[in-house]
Amino acid sequence: MSSPARPGVITLTTDFGLQDPFVGVMKGVLYARFPGARIVDLTHQILAHWPAEAGFWLARSFRYFPAGTVHVAVVDPGVGTSRRLLAATAEGHEFLAPDNGLIGDVLERSPGCQVRAVSTTALADLGLHAASATFHGRDLFAPLAAELAAGRIRIDSLGPLVADWVPSWAEPPSASSDAVSGRVITVDHFGNLITNIDAALVAGFVEPHVYAGTEVLALRRTYGEARPGEFLALINSFGVVEVAVAQERADRTLGLSRGAPIVVRDAVRHR
Repeated sequence: MSSPARPGVITLTTDFGLQDPFVGVMKGVLYARFPGARIVDLTHQILAHWPAEAGFWLARSFRYFPAGTVHVAVVDPGVGTSRRLLAATAEGHEFLAPDNGLIGDVLERSPGCQVRAVSTTALADLGLHAASATFHGRDLFAPLAAELAAGRIRIDSLGPLVADWVPSWAEPPSASSDAVSGRVITVDHFGNLITNIDAALVAGFVEPHVYAGTEVLALRRTYGEARPGEFLALINSFGVVEVAVAQERADRTLGLSRGAPIVVRDAVRHR
């Protein structure tokens, strides 16, 4: 198998926020090892300690990057414990993440993916044998990503293949002929409630209605079809059902947040 192209792109997804120097220090390590790196901040505003949200965004974002991109995702409440470091390949991309369900969504959606447990031998060969117990993003993930993106190591040299990786913490939606039940996975900057219900699950519905809290919403095409302050639901740009309030925050107006149940029913079939 030939090696993927090396565009030198590295994406970062964390729950670190931007108040502290953690993201900056990770970038410093990346540039120190690979000055030609092109680093993209996917997001650093993941809900603290919730890998499922990071996995959701990563699974729906990585295909917009060039093949050979290295995606580093660090939402790691088990840092410093015996949890494994994973190095995976999927659809021509490479991923580094803790084995805590973070990349479960990516792997479950990518037939033919390969997952490896990074070995202590591979770390030692790169001089990575004195990692902090609390900052593996700096001491392990960033150096590994730099070496991969620079083409100095191959991902298949990092450890043995494994099949027992931790699945995503978020349960997949349940579907029947006339209804799909899912949950809010994340709330975006605008207060929109973004669910894990993919468009394909409701594509066959004749008259879909979205049940969110006490509201029942018809599925619209875009925000502009609703008046300011009006509730609406739509299929968003990442291909999932979203609940919104035109020009206002749906999370505050509805009193809903991550984990809230959302149901889509076909009003025609459900009669």
